[in-house]
This record gives sequence, structure tokens and C-alpha cells, in this order.
Amino acid sequence: MISRLPRIGDLLKRRKKQAEDGSIVVDAARKATGGKARTRIVMTMAVFFTIYSTIAGRLVYLGMQNPDLSGGPENRVTASRPDIVDRNGEVLATDIKTASLFAEPRRIVDADEAIEKLSTVLPEIDYEQTYRKLKSGAGFVWLQRQLTPKQQADIMALGVPGLGFRTEKRRFYPSGETSSYIVGLTNIDNQGISGMEKYIDEQGLSDLQASGLAVAKDLKPVKLSIDLRVQHVVRDEIAAGLERYRALGAGAVVLNIKTGEVMAMASVPDFDPNNPYNAQEKDRLNRMSAGLYEMGSTFKSFTSAMALDSGKATMNSRFDASHPIRVGHQAIHDFHGKNRVLSLPEVFLYSSNIGSAREAELVGIEGHREFLHRLGILDRMQTELPEVARPTEPKVWKQVNSFTIAFGHGVSTTPLQAAVGCAALMQGYLIEPTFLVRSEQEAMAVAKKVVSDKTVEGMRYLYTLNAEKGSARNARAPGYRVGGKTGTAEKVINGRYSKELNFNTFVAAFPMDDPQFLVFTIADAPHPEKPGMTDVAANNAGVMAGNIIRRAAAMLGVKPDFSHENGATLVSYQ
Repeated sequence: MISRLPRIGDLLKRRKKQAEDGSIVVDAARKATGGKARTRIVMTMAVFFTIYSTIAGRLVYLGMQNPDLSGGPENRVTASRPDIVDRNGEVLATDIKTASLFAEPRRIVDADEAIEKLSTVLPEIDYEQTYRKLKSGAGFVWLQRQLTPKQQADIMALGVPGLGFRTEKRRFYPSGETSSYIVGLTNIDNQGISGMEKYIDEQGLSDLQASGLAVAKDLKPVKLSIDLRVQHVVRDEIAAGLERYRALGAGAVVLNIKTGEVMAMASVPDFDPNNPYNAQEKDRLNRMSAGLYEMGSTFKSFTSAMALDSGKATMNSRFDASHPIRVGHQAIHDFHGKNRVLSLPEVFLYSSNIGSAREAELVGIEGHREFLHRLGILDRMQTELPEVARPTEPKVWKQVNSFTIAFGHGVSTTPLQAAVGCAALMQGYLIEPTFLVRSEQEAMAVAKKVVSDKTVEGMRYLYTLNAEKGSARNARAPGYRVGGKTGTAEKVINGRYSKELNFNTFVAAFPMDDPQFLVFTIADAPHPEKPGMTDVAANNAGVMAGNIIRRAAAMLGVKPDFSHENGATLVSYQ
């Protein structure tokens, strides 16, 4: 037993050593595990620190930004818009800063007292609506947008806790009513809702505003085709005509025949875009592009051109207008008939309904319809202005439809479209109108050849002849060689033709040796200016056109030339 003791002792020593070695391993394992845990904790803390640092940094950044760009629901309304200018750089629309009143209902101590004080500065304030807002417990509510500087100062002097002001942008229109239907309007949130303002939004501005990228310094002015000087002349003349002829409405457009640019266009009654309280009234619409009317004898321009362009008629062609045309129970008469056979120039000069119907009969129903569509008269016009009406025509054209349409009854189109169609007859190319600046080269890239050069020559002659010998004499302007055509149509009221009221039109082009510009005027339900006068187009729409040409031709760059006047004679084609 004794001899075994050393071995047992050795065993115990070995066991002890093994145990000690094991504990070392365990301790090492424990130390390793603890190190990894601490690393994970440190990494987690670092991630959270980064996240919260980013959030804090963003908040500081936003706090330092202009309130107009911060993107909150109460700030998006202040997004900038580009200036709108005329072709010469004159400002038509621009942003100005204004103060808007808001409240923090949670800070309002006495809502009744706050409203009572506010009403001394804003007497129009709605008590019940404002009371509900102030008692809502919300953090932010609008009370009044776009205050005047005096209103802002007076409200600040009230010293009501919980009220504040935010700087917003609103639209200002320096020219007021002058170009209201073209430039258009924005709403309380500075978003375009009509005219070129709406067009600009549809071209991407609204997306820039929504993303907070509509920064004033980055927005280039939008240059329109109109000349503010000519626009003033046009608006002034039709406003005077509205009063002089006691009409329901009046309007005019000046077109650049070579480019399709709208140099000026106005319609009255109109509105002040700086205070558009009456803009939605029934009679305040842009009659030139959004109104549909039967154009009357102005349409005879298209009928005579159609007959010439078809190759079935020449200036020497003759049409029997000695007696009315009867179709079923209907009869087509001339108002001041010659009761004889008329040459094609005489049909135009004397504005013969019978002769025009004979011209349409010569071409045929399908050819007649195709020609009007070729000139864009019966299709919805393509242009930047949103307010464009779609023309109407019979679903099925019968012979009687073709006859009446030949002298301007039975289809409805817009005055602007009729003007564009007449411009096409003066040069042979149909060019869709534009309210943006466009060069002749750009215009010809989109132009469509619609009538022959021989037809253009014939129509220029007919317009010149009518200004010398016919109903267009009131539009003559010495030195500018004006030609044109009148149109007096019975006004359609509740689906019936009125015997008392007319819708009158007048088209004039100048200078007739190479027409550069076209003026189209309308008078809606005019009355005779003086006792003994009639309410035909020559006495109202024609007078307005002549006045516009005399006042605006030089502004358009047309130099008067007195070396030779029109000199067109009927004899040369007989």
C-alpha cells in the first residue's frame, strides 16, 4: 500500500493539473465570448448613433432652409412660377411675395376674443368657420391668405397670441385685363388653372413644384408670341365696340400669316386676373377660341377657294343666281340679289348665297366636307391654349347641308379657327396657331400645303376686290392695301335662328400684294350704332378691324406704302 501512495499522489497531481488546465481553457473561452459580445454592442451603438445623427442633421438642414422650399403641406403652396413675358420682354405675369395669416389653435386662449379682434381688420371673416378652426386643437390652420401689407400690420398690432404670418407667393399681372384670356389665372395655391398659366403647369412645372425644385432663380421666363402694344390696341378697340354697338360680346385676333403666331387676341367682356371675382360669369368666356358660332358669309372665302382649287371653276366661271334654290320645303335666297347669272368674282363681291350654293354643288358633298377638314375648320384646333372648343358639323351631310354650309350656316367653329383657315388661303399653307414665339423656318417645318398657288392668287384678288368695291370697304387703311370679307349670320338661340340678332364676323389681310398679317373680328348680337344704320358686319366688325389695322400696322413692322393703292377691278375678269 505504501508503495502505491506515490502513484496515487502522482495521479492526484495530474488530476489537479488537468483541472487547472481545463479552467484555463474555460476562462479563455469565456474571455473570447465576452469580447465578441462587447464588439456587437459597440457596433449596434454605432449604427444607432449614425441613424440619429443623420436625422438630427436633416432637421438642422431643413430648419436653415427657406420656408418656401421645406415641402410641408403648408409650404408647398408657395412654390415659384416663371415670369410670363411678351415677345419684347414686357412682363405679363410675375410672382410677388405676400403674407398669409395662420393660427396655432393649441395656443389660442380665448377663441371668441381672437375672432372679435380679427374682425376689426378683416370684417369679411366667417365667424363660425373661424371659431371651429380655432377650437380644433390642431397645430396649424390657415385663417386668411394673401393679405395686404396694411392688413398684416394691423393684425400684428392686435397682439393676439397664437397668430402668425407666413410669406407666400402670389401671381401679379401688370397688364390687368389686357391679356387676361391668353395669360390665364392661378388659384390660391399658385397653380395654373387657365390660359398659358395652365399650359405651363402641364409642361412639367407642377411636377417641379411637387418635388420642391421650382426655385425662382432656376426658372426662365416664358416668352409668348403676343406683342403687348398690339394687344392693347386690340383690347381697346373691341371694348369700345362692345359699348358702341351695345353688343353681347366682341373679340379679335391678329395672326402672323407667315408663322402662325398669335400677335394679339382678346375677347370682351373679360376680367381682371388680379381680382377675378367675376371670371366665371356666363358671358365671360374667350369667344375667340372657346366659343362656337356659325360664321355666316365669312365662310364664302372657303367656298370660293374650294371651287377654284377643285379645278372645276375659274374666275370666268358663271353661276345662275337668277332665282332661289329649292330643296324640299326649304328655299335659299339672296339678301340683296342681282337676280341674274353671276361670275365667280361677282358671287364673292355681292355675297350671293345662291351663287355659293352653286359653287358647292359643282364640287360635290364629299369634296366640300373634305376641303373644310383639310383647312382644319371642322377639327379641334391644336395649340397651347387649353380653352379650345371642338367644332360641330352634321353627322350626315346631305345636299341641303352642303348648300347652307357654303354660306356659313349649319356648322359651328371658333373664330380663331376660321382666322387660321383664311390665313391658309392667303399663302397656301395651313399653320396651326401658336402663342409662343416661332420663326418662319420653324413654322414651315410643321406647315401643310392645302391649296394651290393659283388658288392663293385668286383669293388675294377676291379679297382686294371686295375691299375696293364691296362690303370690306370700312376696313381699308390708306397705305396698307387691305383686303377682306364680311360675315353676317343670324344668331342661333335655343336651336332657332333669330330674326333680330346677328353674329357678325370680318376677316382682313394686309398688305394684299404679299399678306403678312390677318385680322379677324367678331361682334356678338350688335345693335345699330345710329338710327337708320343696319347691324350688318360691315358696320361693326368691319369698323373694328379697320381701326385695329390703322393703329397697329406700324407696330407690326408694316410700313405704309402710298405709291400704289389696291386698284383691283372687276372688269379684268369679265
